[in-house]
Amino acid sequence: MRLLPVVVTGLLTVAFAYYVYIPLPDAIQEPWKLMMMDAGFRATMHLASLKAWLGFDHYITSIRQSMDGFDGMVKRSESGAGVMPGVKVSDITFAGIPVRVYEPPAGGEGHLRRGLMFLHGGGWALGSAKKGSYDAINRMLSDELNTVVVAVEYRLYPEVHFPVPYLDCLAAAKHFLSPEVLARYAVDPERVAVAGDSAGGNLAAAVSQEISTDDTMTVKFSVQALIYPVLQALDFNTPSYLQNQYIPILYRTLMVRFWLQYLGADLNLESQFMANNHSSLHHSKITPELRARLDWTVLLSPKHKKSYKPVIVERGSEGVLKAVPGLLDVRAAPLLAGPEVLAKCPRAYILTCENDVLRDDGLMYARRLQDAGVTVTSDHYEDGFHGCLSFIAWPFEFDVGKRAVRGYFDWLKNNL
Repeated sequence: MRLLPVVVTGLLTVAFAYYVYIPLPDAIQEPWKLMMMDAGFRATMHLASLKAWLGFDHYITSIRQSMDGFDGMVKRSESGAGVMPGVKVSDITFAGIPVRVYEPPAGGEGHLRRGLMFLHGGGWALGSAKKGSYDAINRMLSDELNTVVVAVEYRLYPEVHFPVPYLDCLAAAKHFLSPEVLARYAVDPERVAVAGDSAGGNLAAAVSQEISTDDTMTVKFSVQALIYPVLQALDFNTPSYLQNQYIPILYRTLMVRFWLQYLGADLNLESQFMANNHSSLHHSKITPELRARLDWTVLLSPKHKKSYKPVIVERGSEGVLKAVPGLLDVRAAPLLAGPEVLAKCPRAYILTCENDVLRDDGLMYARRLQDAGVTVTSDHYEDGFHGCLSFIAWPFEFDVGKRAVRGYFDWLKNNL
């Protein structure tokens, strides 16, 4: 009988290790830290799905509650890290959209300041610029670069679907760029940026395109900073989607699910999207010209194409494009924009990570912007993974995250 506790403990240890362990590329530093973080996230997802199956909250609501609890724990542990006492923080609305405004301690008396609109990530379903590392980074940026930062709290799934988050961000952007508002915050109209990470990078790119082509706007964004942005939903078999499909924290299946949710599509279409059946050749609306805009065999370098082959389906799912029109809407998929639109876009900073399913979205967009005559700085992290910019504090602090934040800040300092 005395052996039973030992056996049970051993079995539990093995089970825990089995759940936590995932093979990771050698380039990723501190792999066990990433594994533990990912295991926690997966456990949260599984528990949320179970609660939803039992008839409790929507699984996204449960995940948000768990993230709020984790955010509170991190705040208590940081002991003031990331807090800039001189930065004035105001929670107000721009054109009816909730925003958080960060004003630097160096006032605008007689001196105009930089301005930046930030759009947070989270698969159009999770996250808030008011919490965690987003809040800390925006405070630091405001203080260090003497910048008025406007972080937009756009509405999220499941409460809304596309195009509502995009329209929220666009409305807030137009309000911020109005001469009256810029003057109120002493922001130089020639030094205003839009930035975002992941789904926020998607929104930042889409809003930037719309503002750039809107002749009624007297002030436009000077630069755009896109941090591992998601930019298209027609090809889930790019080299990076296949290479990194099991790499935390954004799995290929999860990104497909985020897209289905955002576009208001049937979640049972996941397997069809994974196989590229939704973008088969028989869909006449996906013209050769449109396909060329995300043809990774042309847009990627040999280093990133490797030995992967394009997954092109002759005949796939019937009626998908009619049921999910957002797939071809450039407001949802900025990579599909024509060269005449890209040519009007501002200078760009695009951060990509080697170990990220979205790597190729960012690399292809950088290439297409450059081909359209836009100046682009590509900042690629060989040891980076999706979301790394957010992991700069205990308990999940990564050196690559700190380097990514520094690269982002330095580029803005030199280009905005």
